[in-house]
Amino acid sequence: RAVIRIDFLGTGNAFTPSGRLHALTLVDGKILIDTPPTLITQLRRKGLKTSEIEHLLFTHWHADHTFGFPFFMLERKYISDPMKEHELKIYLRPGGKEKLSKLCDVGFPGSLDEVEDMAEWYEEETLELTGTNWSFDRFPVCHTPETDPHGYELIHKSGIKILHCGDSGPCEEIEKRAEDADVVILEMGMPDIGDFPYHYTPSDVIRFWKMFPESLVLVTHNYASSKNISEGFRTPDLPKEIYQLEDGDAIEINQNGDIKILNNC
Repeated sequence: RAVIRIDFLGTGNAFTPSGRLHALTLVDGKILIDTPPTLITQLRRKGLKTSEIEHLLFTHWHADHTFGFPFFMLERKYISDPMKEHELKIYLRPGGKEKLSKLCDVGFPGSLDEVEDMAEWYEEETLELTGTNWSFDRFPVCHTPETDPHGYELIHKSGIKILHCGDSGPCEEIEKRAEDADVVILEMGMPDIGDFPYHYTPSDVIRFWKMFPESLVLVTHNYASSKNISEGFRTPDLPKEIYQLEDGDAIEINQNGDIKILNNC
């Protein structure tokens, strides 16, 4: 019986390659990592209401990870939770509440004036996610510095560790934590056509997997089109042990730590 389920509601980079929506990870149906512009569509495809999300974690401030936030809060306020019956906890870096509040004011002036009162906001780097079996440790990663980029080490009460690396290129902090991770979720935002220190390329992903063969390496935030689509960048050939996620894929982990990949196709 599965004790952990992680759904990948989107797997594309900022350019949403054909067949992919923006990268979006959902943990156990109630923990969401980032709010991309395609968020509402992704939740609806999964059959979820915004009010069912109890915990919202932010990795950094790029638009493809944040611009869905005003839509999320607007839908929650007027459609799925108008009576304010459901709690929402938001975890982010210092200054993040002000950034997201301004984004709401620009996007929907007058409609979300009270957005800061619609949630509980937490800036701590390490916390338990109340009402779940998870805690997290947030850590800095290698991405555009102005976006204050971070990843999350998610620790389940069973001892399972999931490393969500946010949006990052090769990074010592990721490699240090990967030693103990059961699953590592890596972005692969650029092809092997140059030097991109702020993104993993296919070659970088292969090097990483060779360093940590005991961890399941999952690739998201993909620059390439979905594997069944011929236009745009083609899905690169990676070792079969590295799984390139598609929109709608999921993993389940049972009480023994066995991991099952659920392919949406």
